[in-house]
Amino acid sequence: MKIAVTGKGGVGKTTFAATLARLYAAEGKHVLAADVDPDANLGLALGFDEETLDSIVPISRMRKLVEERTGANSQNQFYKLNPKVDDIPDAYGKVCNGVKLLVLGTVETGGGGCVCPEHVMLKRIINNLVLHRDDVVILDMEAGLEHLGRGTTESVDAFIVVIEPGARSVQTYRNVKRLAKDLGVSQVKVVANKVRNEDDEAFIRERIPEEDLLGMIHYNTEVMDADRQGKSPYDFSKTVTDEITKIKSKIDRQADL
Repeated sequence: MKIAVTGKGGVGKTTFAATLARLYAAEGKHVLAADVDPDANLGLALGFDEETLDSIVPISRMRKLVEERTGANSQNQFYKLNPKVDDIPDAYGKVCNGVKLLVLGTVETGGGGCVCPEHVMLKRIINNLVLHRDDVVILDMEAGLEHLGRGTTESVDAFIVVIEPGARSVQTYRNVKRLAKDLGVSQVKVVANKVRNEDDEAFIRERIPEEDLLGMIHYNTEVMDADRQGKSPYDFSKTVTDEITKIKSKIDRQADL
């Protein structure tokens, strides 16, 4: 199972991605959670302590490693497009609560399509995670759609778009579905988060096709409390964990079809 979790900033995709990862780990699965968001906070949501997280340098910022693997440096502008990366998850991943966390970071660029050593490294790592590992892999993507434009996630089994009950979030889902089709990813599913009442539920059901809607997570202040205390929602809110467990069951059933 290889899943990319995406959505607008602030919709709760990291809460969902982390809880989903914890649920798979609780089943005894080998789980690798990759943080591909420049505002990396997947580790906290998984239950890592701040001291451990402060010690982690995103792969995209490991200039010496990038130079060693790609051959690129200030004297050499030519570099390998297929650098060795298969050892990186085990060498640089950190484990907590049964989940291996790999912080990839992202390539900050003013242009739309960065072809640079750092981008080559990240794309190769993601492709290796998706194509060559037996783990359950959950990618917590950066907010927005740039990762789709860069084509770093074309081999995943499914995109899960986390949305809120609002027109802009629904538009994000539609854009992801359109761009994913161009990448050959047919499975684009939706999780609605921060759902407050029946009106919100009706709004979602009217706009998201039934076959794409995995489920809803209701607005819950326990998630905010967990965030304030730097805790994992999985350990802090049984209500949210139960709702995501139902969503996970639906993901598993669809994967078996």
